[in-house]
Amino acid sequence: MHFEYSDLVTIGLLVLLEGLLSADNAIVLAVQVLPLPPDEQKKALRYGIIGAFVFRIIAVLLASYLINMPVVKIIGGIYLCWLALDHFRKHGEDQTQRTPKAKQFFGLSAFWSTVIAVELTDIVFSVDSILAAVALSNKQWVVVTGGIIGIITMRMVAGVFLQVIKKYPRLVDGAYIIVFLIGAKLFAEYFNMHVSKIVLFGTIFLIMIISILWSNMDKKKQINH
Repeated sequence: MHFEYSDLVTIGLLVLLEGLLSADNAIVLAVQVLPLPPDEQKKALRYGIIGAFVFRIIAVLLASYLINMPVVKIIGGIYLCWLALDHFRKHGEDQTQRTPKAKQFFGLSAFWSTVIAVELTDIVFSVDSILAAVALSNKQWVVVTGGIIGIITMRMVAGVFLQVIKKYPRLVDGAYIIVFLIGAKLFAEYFNMHVSKIVLFGTIFLIMIISILWSNMDKKKQINH
């Protein structure tokens, strides 16, 4: 393993790149673990991070093949859109249910089903960042190191977002709208229709601001009543 000081700069760029490309991923992860009890939310993110590390290392080694697998994006986009639509369908049936219910797969518990969902989400969102990282450096250890630090940072952002959701409940609905938009973006990219990151992040910011203001209006109504 040959080390150069420029490798440190590259690792820093990879961490920044991971953060920019995974900001939307953090929101999706927060939404996925939201239905779990508070103590299990952190545990699910922690377990998910182990799988993310393993996948990241394997994916870097197989990066040359990932570019030929655009179907990953369309599958991920369909799943995220379904996740959002399913939330609003169930919310429409039960207006008193603000916190979403955990999805269960293959007869597994809600906790392990959530961990699996987190892992699958990581796989979908890792494709872009891995390919971009490989383009920056041809040293596998540099790409893996930058990616792992980026994953840890992204998990911290997801944890912070969970706390904000608890303070502003309407952010749950706002987050699912964002999840739908992210899914639609992945789906569109399969057909070579690209959405500007500035437009995407601007829309996400606007939705979050509206959701926070809506939560404050709900609190004022409750106080007045």
